[in-house]
Amino acid sequence: MLIDKNRVSFYYAEKEKYMQSIISIVGLVVLAFIISVPCGYARQNYSKYSLMWWVLIHLPIPVIVLLRIKAGLNWHFIPLTLGSSVAGQIIGGAVYRRRKQNVKTP
Repeated sequence: MLIDKNRVSFYYAEKEKYMQSIISIVGLVVLAFIISVPCGYARQNYSKYSLMWWVLIHLPIPVIVLLRIKAGLNWHFIPLTLGSSVAGQIIGGAVYRRRKQNVKTP
């Protein structure tokens, strides 16, 4: 039985391309989360609906959009990056509140 080397190499090339796109998606989602955590942490210092509060919520979005475009991902991945950005904001705010709560006042 002969193996067609062209077909096998095409299979592995497609598999490698698929793996690279998965790594790009996971990397982008993780970066969106990491970029949003400090903004969520800093956001807790400002009153709700103030200008700086609004800026800190929206600051990571252009960076995430730029990273998504540079990674070659289309608009179908916006919900994933948006969800991880919101999760980062929530976690950053929770970390701030937990640290503030644990500070002992003399």
